[in-house]
Amino acid sequence: MDRNEQQAPHNVKRVQLPSGKTIEVVHFGKAVEQDRDLHRCPACESQLVYPTSWSEADESSWEVTLRCPECEAIREGIFAHATVEAFDEQLDLGTDALASDLARLTRANMAAEARLFVGALAADAILPEDF
Repeated sequence: MDRNEQQAPHNVKRVQLPSGKTIEVVHFGKAVEQDRDLHRCPACESQLVYPTSWSEADESSWEVTLRCPECEAIREGIFAHATVEAFDEQLDLGTDALASDLARLTRANMAAEARLFVGALAADAILPEDF
């Protein structure tokens, strides 16, 4: 075996320092994972996994820390750009679903408050002192 075959897989990340100098940080031992379902927890199968941090590992991969809110599992890894893109799309779908639910709940709450206010006006239960 030659020397290159014995080396552990590595990733290189370029970091620009405040001084303007650029250094390369080499990560050994972490291979790029091809997992397509980063939003799914491998421990409990929850689909609510979210990133706590992510940064570019190199030109074609990202270093991501993931957290599952249901079982509290933390997962770190270096993932291919396509995998992180698919995860980002899942996060966007989740954000859209949350925004839609929030809008629906806001309308329902405002309608309920309006009915209570109209009922209080009809019962003459609102006085000038209330304002």
